[in-house]
Amino acid sequence: MKNANKYLAEAIGTFVLIFAGCGAMMTNELTGALTHPGVAITWGLAVMTMIYSFGDISGAHLNPAVTLGFWLARKLPGREVAPYILSQLRGAIAASATLLVLFGN
Repeated sequence: MKNANKYLAEAIGTFVLIFAGCGAMMTNELTGALTHPGVAITWGLAVMTMIYSFGDISGAHLNPAVTLGFWLARKLPGREVAPYILSQLRGAIAASATLLVLFGN
């Protein structure tokens, strides 16, 4: 069960990061209301929130490149790499699909 919690945390964390960050970019593109600093702040706040929320559970990698970096630094066992990355991809694809439904093409 503990491993399932780690993978779920990665999926949810990545979902929120992509949904908030890309959603801010799309909103700014359509309205111009957020501007570049607003989009950057949204990305930063999303990362910070997910680290505070899931850092103790999964390490809050939220990105396959970070997961690979932890593996290369020998901070993450090799058997954890694929499940982490699959969880992150699932979260990112779900967030992208949600944004597509909300904003259209």
